[in-house]
Parts: sequence; C-alpha cells; structure tokens
Amino acid sequence: MPVMIVESEEKLLVTGGTGLVGSSVIQRARTAGITTVALVRSASKASYLKEVGAEVIEADLTDKKSLDDILRGVTIVVHTAAKVGDWGSIDEYRKTNVVGFGHLLSALQEQSLIKHLIHISSLGVYEARDHYGTDETEPPHASGIDAYTLSKIESEELLKQQSIPFTILRPGFIYGPRDRTVLPRILERLKSGQFAYLGSPEQLMNNTYVEHLVDAVFLAFSNEDAIGQTYNITDVTLASKREFISTIARLAEYKEPNKVVPLPVARNLARILERLWRFLGKKQAPILSQARIKFLGLNLDFSTQKAQSELNYHPNKTFQEAMKETIDWFHQNQKIP
Repeated sequence: MPVMIVESEEKLLVTGGTGLVGSSVIQRARTAGITTVALVRSASKASYLKEVGAEVIEADLTDKKSLDDILRGVTIVVHTAAKVGDWGSIDEYRKTNVVGFGHLLSALQEQSLIKHLIHISSLGVYEARDHYGTDETEPPHASGIDAYTLSKIESEELLKQQSIPFTILRPGFIYGPRDRTVLPRILERLKSGQFAYLGSPEQLMNNTYVEHLVDAVFLAFSNEDAIGQTYNITDVTLASKREFISTIARLAEYKEPNKVVPLPVARNLARILERLWRFLGKKQAPILSQARIKFLGLNLDFSTQKAQSELNYHPNKTFQEAMKETIDWFHQNQKIP
C-alpha cells in the first residue's frame, strides 16, 4: 500500500471529501499521519471524516470568496469534487467541473504554496467507441459525448494552462464502499429484474476499485516524474460485463440477468428517449441514453502500461476480491435495496 512521504509542515487538501474517492483518499492520508483538510459541501454528512482526524470545512467551489481562508497553508491537493451523472445541460456541469475548478486553481496560484495537485478525471474523455488497449497518446475526443464527460475534458485543458504542478489520473468505472451513484442504481435494476445487457455481455468493463485508484494517487505524489503526466487507471485485470454484473447480483443475492438488447436497437431507442426527455424538460435521465450505452455497450479496454512502468502501479486485489469487499460493505451498512 503506497504511503505518501510529506514534510511535517505540509498540508493536504481533498476536495469532494464525502465522495467515494475523496473519502478514501482522506482515510489513507490520515492513516499515514498526514495533516488533511476535507472540503465538503455539507459538513453534516461528514462526521466520519472528523472521526478519522480530518479537518472538515464546508465550502462551495463555485463561490471563489469562500476559498480564500481555506487554502491557507495547503501545499498538496487531491481534486475529486465534481458534478457527476449522465443527464443535464453542459452549463450545469461546467459550473462545478470547470468554473468551480478554475476558482480553486486561481486561489491556489495566489497563495503560491502548492507543490502538487492530483486531478481525478475520467477514461470517458476518449472517443465513444470500442477500445482495445487505448493508451494516453490518444487525445480526448470532445464530440458526441455527454455533458459530464465534456466538462472533464475542459477541466483537463484548464489545468494544463496553469503553472501549478499537476498529475491527471483517468480512472474507469470506480466502485467500492460508500458508492452513492452508479452501483446503487445497478442494484436497483437487478432487484427489479429489469437489467439488460446492451450488446455483447462478453465485452470488457474499465473497472477501477477505489482502493486501487487511491494507490495511484499516492504513487503519483511520491514520484516527481509524474508531474505534468496523465495516466489511465483501472484494475488492470478487467472483468467482462457479464462477470461484473453477475458478480454483483450473486453477492447481493439477486437473480443473475440474461436479457440482451442488441446494440443497434439500444442506440435507436436511446436517441428517441433523449429527444423526448429534452422536449419534456425532464431532470432525470431516461432509462436508456447514449452515455449509458458508452458505459455498458462498448468494449472498454484501456492500457495502464504507463502507470505500471512509471508509477509502479500494480493493483493487489482481484476484481472478485474487490467487489466482495464492496458488496459486504453495502450489506453491513444496509445499503442493499
């Protein structure tokens, strides 16, 4: 388990502190004895961060004035805060993921103490097509993607325009204890018996256990050569969509799904539903969208060779072990629907 080496006078700031990634980074940092500030939108939901010894500060990245005092003494940053999802206007996502991030970067530059910033981006920045070993030499693809992913591309470009020392990590589908977004929705679909594979169930996922992503964060901090670099991050050993979903179903004690919707049918239905949902002004995503097809309908095999060779990134848990830990946590905390 990588441990970040920091001087006693240094301070770590983690944005998005109550999120899956942010809270996991904070726990690892506090275990290592690192002075840590958790930036959260609601302090009332962050009691467990206080329990591990983090300083919890309530602030909104979209309010630049609220950042001035918070950043005093901060020398290292992990930026995980983001508006996530697969539905909504680009302006909604830009407000936090680009404009809010810009406020943070400006404030950090003004106090001139920042030594390294780790920015959590996404493998979704690549073109929405089948991938077979795509590496970091392929540029992001800004056309034909959802608003969340486009805002991630824009946030990467914004960061590269600054003078702050940075490393960009691009994880795939992040899963693990305390997931509040995608995994709970998958569990709901499995419980209702309405889950269906989009295209071949044998295509690969870009599964990324949160603990492995945190490993990559600390490995990057410990390596000066990682400054200015971008890395794809997955579990390295990928699961097929069938293995991924069937494992969740089995561990949650639900029936394993077998329904398959042919990809051309799914694409046409997604286009119809998206047009209808936009016409009706619905705030929630339709049951099927192009973003969900990108997640569940394509082969998502991305190369992590660069992280393995340059960061010494070698995940130590199999997918089966990692998912069992995840679903065990959901059981223990009564999060299984």
